Amino acid sequence: MRRTLIALSTLGVFIGILLPFQLKAPKARAEVQVSSPDKIAEIVTITDNTLFAVGSPISPETPMRRRMEVIVTAYSSTPWETDDSPEITASGSRVREGIVANNFLPLGTRIKIPELFGDRVFVVEDRMHWKKGNYHIDIWLPSYQEAKNFGVKRTYILY
Repeated sequence: MRRTLIALSTLGVFIGILLPFQLKAPKARAEVQVSSPDKIAEIVTITDNTLFAVGSPISPETPMRRRMEVIVTAYSSTPWETDDSPEITASGSRVREGIVANNFLPLGTRIKIPELFGDRVFVVEDRMHWKKGNYHIDIWLPSYQEAKNFGVKRTYILY
């Protein structure tokens, strides 16, 4: 009995000494070298020892080479056009000019609608009802009346 108590207390001492060393996570260090600071939009977020890339400031923006025929409509942040959080997109950001909704393209995809908006770049940050399908783009506009006046247009996008 006495040997068991000694063994357990010795084990407890070792665990008490070693456990704090095992629970300490190594510190992370990150360095980013960028040749042109004006190209930086979002670099990284460092949380404790985790490095999470949120953009690619070093590589140039990839050219838009794909073309897709789509139907383009518009929507606003009115409750009957959105879900229970009309000011928040599916990606978690707030609605703003340049946001579009689409079900096919990944969130964050940059698109152009040349026939309607020239070289203006839009970002897919929202989703639509599944019945709208994959070949439908919904552009966010600040008011319901603007969205209604936009109507329905058939065109193509570059992405």
